[in-house]
Amino acid sequence: MSAVPAVRPPEAALEPVRATSRGWILAAAVIGIPVAVWFAPLGLDPKVQHAIAVSLFMIVSWMTHALDHALAGFIGCFLCWALGVVKFETAFSGFSNSTPWFLFGAVLFGMMASKTGLAKRIAYMLMLRIGNTYSRLLLGLILSDFVLTFIAPSGIARVVIMATIALGLIEAFGLGQGSNVARGMFLILTYTAGLFDKFVIAGAASITARGFIESVGGVEVLWSRWLLAYLPCAVITILIAWRLTLRMYRPEKPALPGGAAFLREEVEKLGPWTPLEKKAALLMLIAIALWMTDFLHHISPAMVGLGVGLLGVLPVVGVLDIDDLKKVNYLPVFFVACALSMGNVLLSTKALDILTNAMTGWMAPLATNAFSTPLVLFWSAFGYHIFLGDEVSMLATSIPVLMKFAHAHGLDPLSTGMMWTFAAGAKIFVYQSAVMVVGYSYGYFSARDFFRIGAWLTLVQFGLLLLIVPLYWPLIGIGR
Repeated sequence: MSAVPAVRPPEAALEPVRATSRGWILAAAVIGIPVAVWFAPLGLDPKVQHAIAVSLFMIVSWMTHALDHALAGFIGCFLCWALGVVKFETAFSGFSNSTPWFLFGAVLFGMMASKTGLAKRIAYMLMLRIGNTYSRLLLGLILSDFVLTFIAPSGIARVVIMATIALGLIEAFGLGQGSNVARGMFLILTYTAGLFDKFVIAGAASITARGFIESVGGVEVLWSRWLLAYLPCAVITILIAWRLTLRMYRPEKPALPGGAAFLREEVEKLGPWTPLEKKAALLMLIAIALWMTDFLHHISPAMVGLGVGLLGVLPVVGVLDIDDLKKVNYLPVFFVACALSMGNVLLSTKALDILTNAMTGWMAPLATNAFSTPLVLFWSAFGYHIFLGDEVSMLATSIPVLMKFAHAHGLDPLSTGMMWTFAAGAKIFVYQSAVMVVGYSYGYFSARDFFRIGAWLTLVQFGLLLLIVPLYWPLIGIGR
């Protein structure tokens, strides 16, 4: 089996703007806005003003998709160095941060789970034990999506893996694209894939957020504590998402024709456990065990993820080989590194202080207690996410500012960053995440379907945050 294509962002999500009238307008904005800020008589220190100008080039490029995200990041880092804004070691400092390499380790995990067939085997075995009615199969898809988050820490990878299973189930039901069964399955497996990447430190968005919370916020972010903090949300979300989908998309057929026989046949097609599957499972169990006990040994989750991922490539282990590495798209890793570099440039030049006052000044009088702070942060992040669609860009450009805001106003950086990251999972438009674009590209649900279920689940996530932050998080040492 070839490596999962999910390690590559969908072309539609990151396609550069072509030379059309719209393209020229966006190019003018990408270049004109930073140049105007560079030369404007703002009365700021030149280093500060120039750092803001270059950062605006990167942010506007990311917002408009005028350039590939990684390319825009590289150009921004180069300009900071070439124009004398900061020294080379600061301009490219994100590459020496553990965060992008944590993401690379996650990519290797996804490849191991997909190449060996381990992810598909686990999903089918789990669904076989849950049941064969539409209701049970839908729950099985959601639960499998969540379980696979630990062994395939990439929402895109899980959508691709689960889509192959959903396609087989839809065919077995004898239904087509327009059916409620098809729409419900694809819609919920896509949406929950994005949510689960926030409940667990998995995927580029939460990995990027964790890096900024640690580097700018100055606090340790434990993988185990993050999971424990959002575990109640995960359980409740799984149940509500399941019931909501059943209510909104009532099945044309209540049960799978042939019953559990179809699922058993699919498991039998996979054959007995292969040596590669066993090796991949062992490596992932080691990584998960180390992640879940990091409160004891404090080994960085990035070190564990990258170490286990690289171990799988060694010839003596052989789960992956050099050809698999050649198929990896490294641009998302470079994009995260460039985003971190931008944050360090803003921090070192003191430009972050200016941006903090401009972006969060209105929030200070409102974020005053454990009940109002989640409300303000959730809806602020939700609104910001609509304008800056890509969730990784949204987090990369806002969390450094948010961490400065937290320190300036006596807020806990860890809980503040976690709430903001959690809010990035709430979406009502497909363009807000590459994960959503991949699911949408299969053609089994419409933008209107996505909006409907997204609106309901956004309200659910908000309600859960209002409950866990003041009542549950202090019990596990967050926000005290």
